[in-house]
Amino acid sequence: MSTPIDFYFDFGSPYAYFAAARIDALAARHGRTVRWRPVLILALFKATGALPAPMVPLRGPYAERDTARTAQLNGIVYRQPANFPQLLLAPPRATLWIENEYGADKAATFARRCFEAYFSEGIDIGQDDAVVQLAEALGVDGARLREGLHSAAIKEQLKTAGEEAIARGVFGVPFMIVDGEPFWGFDRFDQMEQWLTQAADTKAAA
Repeated sequence: MSTPIDFYFDFGSPYAYFAAARIDALAARHGRTVRWRPVLILALFKATGALPAPMVPLRGPYAERDTARTAQLNGIVYRQPANFPQLLLAPPRATLWIENEYGADKAATFARRCFEAYFSEGIDIGQDDAVVQLAEALGVDGARLREGLHSAAIKEQLKTAGEEAIARGVFGVPFMIVDGEPFWGFDRFDQMEQWLTQAADTKAAA
């Protein structure tokens, strides 16, 4: 059985949003599944010394144009959030909690919904109330989730997720690892698809 694609993402990244909108279909075309792995990009930046694009002179305005262009060219609905950029803690914590309590499929569905809400519907997923409401619409116990968002166990789990990602060489988002092969960025999806095709051909010929 083919191994899953590990998909590392931060909910505040437009490029991770674009990747989230396409990665499941890409994986399915090659008989793969996706492991959705939330991380905090600030933890990755701390390890590398990098800065968020909006904080970098010249690069910030370019990134704003590039995200709009990338969305248009890929047919993805995109509205830059009014409070962009911001540190989003509730969504990754909620994703981990939902995976613990309801399984990976429900967590992935919730993660996709959060991305859509934030980048296409103007919903501020930095607020606990918004995150809980999105989860409740998927059948998640909102009261228990609200409590779980601020539990020491979930905070530690998110911290550990970042440390494990860094140990695997993850330094930005979106970041995908396929059979040990790393791909960084939504603009590497074509390369990842070619690599998957070649891997399948090699396996078939063996």
